[in-house]
Formats: sequence, structure tokens, C-alpha cells
Amino acid sequence: MKARDDYVLDLTQNRRGYAINRLCGSLKDAGNRRRFSEDESAYCDAYRLSPEQKKAVLERDWTGMQELGASIFYTYKLAMLDGTSMQDLGGVFTGMSTEEFVAAMHAGGRRFG
Repeated sequence: MKARDDYVLDLTQNRRGYAINRLCGSLKDAGNRRRFSEDESAYCDAYRLSPEQKKAVLERDWTGMQELGASIFYTYKLAMLDGTSMQDLGGVFTGMSTEEFVAAMHAGGRRFG
């Protein structure tokens, strides 16, 4: 998987990802986390995810979710349910392993210029 450095969550993307962001945001509630865990597919259907969004959620395609309009601030709630850390996601989004990403952050992060 190739890392992207051009992802921007603008108004158009935010509207496009409304359903997936609502679903992920609902996971702040313990009862919703339980219901999601019991039947992820049905939970996605209840939030009217598009087929592409549903597939991305069920497969935990983090980059795919972002490309479909999801906000990292919401999808992180899903990641936490799985025990996936922000450092894990940082690695996914940058094309690095978690360890490489953590080391890069300790070294001062990415440098542009």
C-alpha cells in the first residue's frame, strides 16, 4: 500500500463521509460498541453506509475509510475498539510500520522542504 500525503478533509469529503463518521462517533457509547461487536454488518446497515464504506469498515481499511470521507477523529474510535493505536494508524497512513512511525516521531517527525 502506498502512503498518501495529499488527503484533505474538506467540506465535500466531510459530507461524503457523514454516515461513516456518524457510525464511528456512535462507538463512544459502550452499548453501541457492544451492538457493533455483535453484528458489525447489521450495525453498518443501520447507519446506511454505502457499500464501499461498509466494506472499508468491515475490512478495517483505514486508508479506504479516509478516501471515502471519514475523519481520523471519528475512525479512531473504531480503531480503539480493535486495540489499534494512533501510532499504528500513523504507520498505515505514512506507509511505515508502527515501530518506524514511532521512531520517526521521536526523531522530530516528518520534515518538509
